[in-house]
Amino acid sequence: MVVTGLDIIKSRKALNKYPGNIGYLANAASVDCQLRHGIYIFQNLFRERLTKVFSPQHGLVGDVQDDMIESDHFHHPYFDLPVYSLYSETRKPTAKMLEGLDHVFIDLQDVGTRIYTYIYTMTYMMEACGEQGIQVIILDRPNPINGQQLEGNLLESEFTSFVGRHKLPVRHGMTIGEIAIMARDVWDIACDLEVIKMEGWKRNMYFQQTGLPWVLPSPNLATPEAALVFPATVIFEGTNISEGRGTTRSLELIGHPGIEPYGWSVKLERVFADLGLTGFTLRPVNFIPTFQKHQGKNCGGYQIHVTDPKLFNPWKVGQILCRELYNYLGNDFRWKPPPYEYEFEKLPFDVINGTNKLRMWVENNGSFDDLLAIEQTGQKEFEKIREKVLLYDN
Repeated sequence: MVVTGLDIIKSRKALNKYPGNIGYLANAASVDCQLRHGIYIFQNLFRERLTKVFSPQHGLVGDVQDDMIESDHFHHPYFDLPVYSLYSETRKPTAKMLEGLDHVFIDLQDVGTRIYTYIYTMTYMMEACGEQGIQVIILDRPNPINGQQLEGNLLESEFTSFVGRHKLPVRHGMTIGEIAIMARDVWDIACDLEVIKMEGWKRNMYFQQTGLPWVLPSPNLATPEAALVFPATVIFEGTNISEGRGTTRSLELIGHPGIEPYGWSVKLERVFADLGLTGFTLRPVNFIPTFQKHQGKNCGGYQIHVTDPKLFNPWKVGQILCRELYNYLGNDFRWKPPPYEYEFEKLPFDVINGTNKLRMWVENNGSFDDLLAIEQTGQKEFEKIREKVLLYDN
């Protein structure tokens, strides 16, 4: 079984190695192999020296839905600690929040996709701690969709946002600890950094192979399967296509009231077969979202079932689906207007993708070769940079 950074620190003589006051950046998925939350472990290790807790988007307990729904700062009634939200009036911790700390431990379960805010909460924390002379320690955790496969276009600088702060492809193939090293060594985020590596993790692993319990890293990623499908479905947050929010399989489903899924599935199967995109099945479904897009309306659509994760290319599948839905729905298809993740001018679809080229590709009914050209721009250069920060073997 894989041993996470949190489980490793329990067995270290951390009291002597980390003198002074401790801060802890965590959320509901910050648990050990026995599902005990890290705050219990840190209070047991450091006692009164654990003085502050920080939380990312969706809050410390993972109860807050969707983008731009902020969490409040509060005093935890059980742990008797202040909890500072880094998805509030600020995404970067202030000097006041960090006052009195000597070390900040970051213990977040990432999902392996650029379009997820936790890695940016981490790099903002690294920046702020560097400015205050505070050490940052990353408690590393698995990339749930493996640490080998890269997929999707690189972020373009003019589309920087809180779902794309750094120049990464959509599937970056790194752990959160490796991204921290890249932040220090490549993106020039200066701070005193330590990464506590996992034991037993190999780059070719999917989460189901780690032996670790899955705890929702955010409210709408209920399963490891959803994390694997996420690079395909998250782009629909920038459209009027439901990505399954308001169902029990969010981000595994897509749908719209104007879709008749059974008849259209024959054409879709042919499209994907002709392109050689395999490793998944689109199961026709109907669902009624209980909240968010098309609330209370019957949506036709598909659940993406991954049949072979090694062959499945979610980013490509999602972009092709978007192109086909754009043509199928015609005037019923809409690009979602701003704002999205604190970007008030650019279209959310472009912000999510980190480029406007993919929206134009959809609107122009672009070819698969054109899609691959967008994906491959700058990828070889990124691969060379990435190779220098990797901590684990294949």
